[in-house]
Amino acid sequence: MAAIQYKPTRMELSNLKKRLKTAVRGHKMMKDKRDELVRRFIVLARKNKELREQTEAKMAVAMQNFVLAKATMSNNEIEEALLYPARGIQVDAEKQNILSIPVPKLSMSTSEEIVYPYGFSSTSSDLDGAVQAIAEALPLMLELAEVEKSTARLADEIEKTRRRVNALEYVMIPQYTEAIRTIQMKLDENERGNLSRLMKTKEMLHKRAFRQDISCPCPNMRSGRAAVQAARLRRKRTGSRRTRRPPGPGPMVCCSSYGPMRPMLPTRASPATIPPPTRATTP
Repeated sequence: MAAIQYKPTRMELSNLKKRLKTAVRGHKMMKDKRDELVRRFIVLARKNKELREQTEAKMAVAMQNFVLAKATMSNNEIEEALLYPARGIQVDAEKQNILSIPVPKLSMSTSEEIVYPYGFSSTSSDLDGAVQAIAEALPLMLELAEVEKSTARLADEIEKTRRRVNALEYVMIPQYTEAIRTIQMKLDENERGNLSRLMKTKEMLHKRAFRQDISCPCPNMRSGRAAVQAARLRRKRTGSRRTRRPPGPGPMVCCSSYGPMRPMLPTRASPATIPPPTRATTP
């Protein structure tokens, strides 16, 4: 069987999972059907053996009587005595289903008892025994034919079901499982690749923003970036986690060329900008 053709997409993965679920359910149902077919086949096979033994025993008695009758009568006399049937029968053929398998059903009906169609003066008593044995073996022969045909059809269906079960168990289900595993691996790999690209893009954007901040001629921006770098170094050395920054005074305007910048931590004022303390004067 050819391999399954698929595309490594999430829609194909969903479809394959549904197919796998259906295949597993069908495999269980076909396996149960095969087991039931085997059970009924064994029952019919035993019944077939019993009917065959009974039919063969009746036919053996009939043939033995025919041989004894032939020893005392000629072939023409036997043929003339048996030209007319001993009784009339009617055979009805119908159909019945065994696990959705059509099998024949034969039924026989007779309207009268056995009437010997010849005179007793010119025939042997062994011929009477042969006719009686064949009349008793006829219902068994019809039932044997019905059971044998049913057994043959069940055997064919068991072979078909066994092939389907093996195809599902050793071909379809492993192929679906392997395809799902391969698609899942490719989707995970694509997701990891996308995450790596996003992280690399974020890192590049941070580096670009850092270069723009360093090249800014504004002294406030340079001092704010230095404060941020110092805080990062302290966190690295101490191993402490980053805490939420308190809200600043608002957006800080750097230069007219760069536009509004993000709020930074307030920096410590230089000593030259601190006003000297004033001495209180007394009147």
